[in-house]
This record gives sequence, structure tokens and C-alpha cells, in this order.
Amino acid sequence: MSLNRIYLDNNATTPCDPRVIEVMLPYFFEKPGNAASRNHPFGWEAEEAVDTARNHIAHLIAADPKEIVFTSGATESDNLALKGLFELYRRKGQHLITVNTEHKAVLDTCKHLEKMGAEVTYLGVDSAGLIDLDELEKAIRPDTLMVSVMWANNETGVIQPMAAIGEICARHGIFFFSDATQAVGKIPTHPREYGIHMMAFSGHKMYGPKGVGALYVSNQNPRVKLAAQLDGGGHERGMRLGTLNVPGIVGFGHAAMLANKEMMEEYDRLENLRDHFEKEIQAQLEEVYINGSIQHRMPHVSNLSFRHVDGENLMMTFNQTMAVSSGSACTSASLDPSHVLVALGMGDDLAHAALRISMGRFNTAEEIDLAIQSIVSGVNRLRDESPVWEMFKDGIDLESIG
Repeated sequence: MSLNRIYLDNNATTPCDPRVIEVMLPYFFEKPGNAASRNHPFGWEAEEAVDTARNHIAHLIAADPKEIVFTSGATESDNLALKGLFELYRRKGQHLITVNTEHKAVLDTCKHLEKMGAEVTYLGVDSAGLIDLDELEKAIRPDTLMVSVMWANNETGVIQPMAAIGEICARHGIFFFSDATQAVGKIPTHPREYGIHMMAFSGHKMYGPKGVGALYVSNQNPRVKLAAQLDGGGHERGMRLGTLNVPGIVGFGHAAMLANKEMMEEYDRLENLRDHFEKEIQAQLEEVYINGSIQHRMPHVSNLSFRHVDGENLMMTFNQTMAVSSGSACTSASLDPSHVLVALGMGDDLAHAALRISMGRFNTAEEIDLAIQSIVSGVNRLRDESPVWEMFKDGIDLESIG
């Protein structure tokens, strides 16, 4: 990346690794086969490439290759898991449990299922963004079908206690689904080890191409079946129909192979960059808050609130030179404060004052130092221009005025 433009929005999407692009290129022209074409070498070649990618992805999450269902991305995987399970198993129970800090792809799908007759319990979180396991267990009913909890939050990076949740689900005989989009390829995510029966993830969050994702669907203890949400053909064990995106799948598989090899080294490097970033920001600015759990979070994510600084205005001070976010990319058009930060108990003032900085494979220490300079400069400039900040510094009780 050029130091003239610093990319720190890797939770929205990661740059496609050049090594991934290289292996994809032949499948656009030189090897154009459809993986479902069984009558000629072009089809066999495509099928072999898909099988290789499926193996790489399965290896990354310690799964059987037959448990990998290819989709267009994590949003489709979320929809397939939630709707597909509910449609087939609703006689067993129509009650679902999820968390109010989930990605909108899960929350909006749950709202859709409520229109179809489902009852959904939305668990709250504490100020660190973590669910209460006792509250989860108390929410379980005889007709509870499924628990859906994301592995790592897309805005704060907070990691939920997945093993403990899996144990609760196993004890009650309930399906456990996780949107693990922000975790797969960055930390070890082995669904069977955690008692997870379905797990969604996406290529473009792990340095692969956009437009391709996967859903892990357990085929043993228990064997999970899902109702397809598309009609036409028998692809992907009948769960996801349509011609496979061979170039995308090839790239996704290679990205998974690279992640498997480089994950822990990247973890340490990014954690060091993140810790340096936060230490310097807090040393140079006052009234800065780290949002979400500091102990239980992804190594590359920093969500900070700067008191009496609007996050959107702050981004405007450097948006030509640096990419960060004030929340989820999928809800960035909304003027409402982040539903995740509000769920943590934050007031609108601090929720609107938040920035999400998500670092990645191609960020350098030099870029992080330049980002620190830009953010410190932007915050100081906005505070210098703010009468509210001046009153706050003078010790005026702003709440009594408002």
C-alpha cells in the first residue's frame, strides 16, 4: 500500500493478496470450465480446482471437506443457515436465541423469521460486549431450536466465550450457529472443537476475493440438513444451488492455505501494532476510551471513542489519505449510532464519537505511526474548534445544560 493512502478498514474488506490473484487468473480464460460439466477436460479441471480449494478451507477450520458449502459470501451463508435450518426443523422448535450485537445479516434474518412464526430472544451484553452465560441458559426453552452467536464482533473485535456456549447448547440438545466472518483466517476457528454445527465466513475478510464465502455444515454428531434458499439444480449437496464461482473459490482456497501457514505470525505482529497504536493515542490525547473487552478481542481491531468529537467529522479530516470506519460497512449510510456500541451501554455522545481501526496483513509500522499523527491532529483540531469541549475543560456540567 502507498503511504499516501493508508488502508485501515480491514474489517470491512481486506485487500486481495497478490499471491491469491495469481492463482485465480488462469480460471478466468485459460481454464474456463464449469465445475459441474462432467463430460470434458475443462469441466474436470474446474472440478479438481474446486475440490483443492474445498480441502484447503476445510483444513483451515479442521473440518471434513464435505462439510464446506460454497456461497456468495457470509451474508448468504447467514441466511442459508438460519432460514434453512428453521424451515426444515421448525417442528422441533420455533424459538431462536441470538445477541443484539450481531451483524445485521443475522439480526435482519431473525426479524424475517419472526414474520414466518419464529420467536426470537435477543440477549444483551455487558459493557465489555460479552454475553452472560447464565442469561443464555435461562433463555433456553423446551422449544428452543438454535442459538446464533457471532465469534468475533465486526465493530469491536470482541470474542465471545464460544466453548462455553457450545457446552450449553450440547447440554440442551440445541443447534449452535456462528457468524465467524471476522475470526476465520485470523485466529484458530475449529467448529467441531467448540460444538458449533454451522459456521459462516467469507473470502474477502481473509485476503481472498469478494463474492465468495462458505458455510460449514456439520455432517456428523449431528448431521445437519438445510433447506436450500434457491431452486434449480443439485449443487453443494443440494443446499446451495447455482453455478460455482470457480475463480473466486480457487482464490478463497488459496487464501485459506496462506492463512493456515501465516496466521499466528500475523496475530503477533498485528497485536503489537494495535497495542502500540492504542498506547500512543492514549498518551497524546485525553478522554479516549477503548470500546469493548480489552482482554477478549481480535488482535487487529481497535474501537476508540474520543469524547466530544464526532467520529464522522473526524474522518472528514483525513478521509482522502486514510480509510477507517465509524462502524460496520453494512450500516455506514445510517446516521444512527452504532447498535453495537449502544448495546454496550454507551450514550449517543460516545457512540457517535467512535472510530474503528482494523489493521491487516499489508499494514506497516510506519503507516500506523502516520495514522496516529493524523488522528491526534484531527481530534485536536476539532476540539480546538468546539465550544462544547471548551466548556467541558472548564468543568461545566454539560448534562445540566442539555
